[in-house]
Amino acid sequence: MSHHSLSRRDFIRNSATAGAAIALRPQLHSPPSHPVAIASRNGLQAVARTIEEINQGSDALDAIIAGVNLVEEDPSDLTVGYGGLPNAEGIVELDAAVMHGPTGRVGAVASLEGIKYPSKVAQLVLERTDHVLLVGEGAQEFARMHGFSTENLLTDEAREIWVQWRETLSNRDDYLPPHGPDDVNLGEAFQRNEEFWGTIHCSAIDLLGNISSVTTTSGLAFKIPGRVGDSPIPGAGLYCDNDVGAAGSTGRGEANLQSCCSFLIVERMRMGDSPQDACLYACERITQNTHLARLQNESGEPAFNVSFYALNKAGEVAGARIRGPGQMAVADQDGARLIELAYLFE
Repeated sequence: MSHHSLSRRDFIRNSATAGAAIALRPQLHSPPSHPVAIASRNGLQAVARTIEEINQGSDALDAIIAGVNLVEEDPSDLTVGYGGLPNAEGIVELDAAVMHGPTGRVGAVASLEGIKYPSKVAQLVLERTDHVLLVGEGAQEFARMHGFSTENLLTDEAREIWVQWRETLSNRDDYLPPHGPDDVNLGEAFQRNEEFWGTIHCSAIDLLGNISSVTTTSGLAFKIPGRVGDSPIPGAGLYCDNDVGAAGSTGRGEANLQSCCSFLIVERMRMGDSPQDACLYACERITQNTHLARLQNESGEPAFNVSFYALNKAGEVAGARIRGPGQMAVADQDGARLIELAYLFE
């Protein structure tokens, strides 16, 4: 077994031991003396830009948005922003959320069409409205009101992939017949290649020790139009507390939505868990909440993946996922790099 893996039995036993010791642990310490940024694996350039912006005096929120903008505008990333894979009707729908630690404010957009930078629109929802979440046409009109122009976000590469999917549709979609919790082989939507699940999450601590988070995505490829995953939902796709830390996720959004794992991770860190232990706890929670046979493998384990990324107030960083090895991006005074994720199952 890899030293990055942890069996369910070992995890539950270790969690029980840790729980008994929580009351003895001190609260999280003072912030690090240098900025720190984390992201999903596709965010290596994003965390480098984030640290660059912070070192020039930017607030963490402005810095992480500048970082993820690099991915939102990159047509080679098929899971975020411009070039993202479309819904079942060939329309690119974008979701994003931002959370500002010092004020606790949140802004989010969902099912946003035609706007290349949904993270910027989410920031405007935070700064220029009394709301948290705008969706669909309303979100687009709000963006246009603030000077954003609409454009076609479907690139030729993404269109060709969508056309191939339509031509070979078979049972590989998100529509299901009537079924019960023990039914299997209803479809293959949840078993799609992970490149079609992508998202980018980024969190950072700035020079003042303040924390902010952003998650932005084009969502599940070929989804039912109007589907909203975990990314724009505070507590699911991201969460931060300026006194504790931050967390975010990528992977099967439906599983994370049902457990609100980013909030759970931050609360576990508040109780004394390390970022890695808190992320593993969230993976275990999803495992415990996965009851449908069609979502399980032959061993009764989740047949999908969700990855989590976290940092605490002291600048400690780590991540974990449900299944198999993975990586996350980190940047600090030593530069930007990829580090390994812990995981529950091989």
